[in-house]
Amino acid sequence: MIALGSDHAGFPLKEEIRAWLDENGYEYKDFGVYNTDRADYPVYGARVARAVASGEYEKGILCCGTGIGISIAANKVDGIRAACCSDYFSAKYTRAHNDANILCMGARVIGGGAACELVNVFLNTGFEGGRHADRIALFKKIENGEEL
Repeated sequence: MIALGSDHAGFPLKEEIRAWLDENGYEYKDFGVYNTDRADYPVYGARVARAVASGEYEKGILCCGTGIGISIAANKVDGIRAACCSDYFSAKYTRAHNDANILCMGARVIGGGAACELVNVFLNTGFEGGRHADRIALFKKIENGEEL
């Protein structure tokens, strides 16, 4: 299941992604926002990130104006690897090499059609493991405050 969220700037893009998820049979929970009234992206980034980190949701999708602020907020939660992407290659390889569990996008950066293509590749690309798994282990050491 997918956790979905945005701030006010990302709301229109989130709605396009939500429609795409519905059309393609994906199960998700929308953690808000539900309109374009001003909202603080750290709140929604944290809500989705905590839902993914808990294991209740397999992946998350977040949108704000640039995708950057909401990705920073999500990455404050242990166990989250949120990637801000605006191109196909980055969305594919953040899954394949970084095992990213949240895709972040900017509504002022990318259009709805392109965003849905990124969602598709993000949701359908597996983690390659191998040497990349060693790097994920290093991320966990950083989260635990260990020296590298």
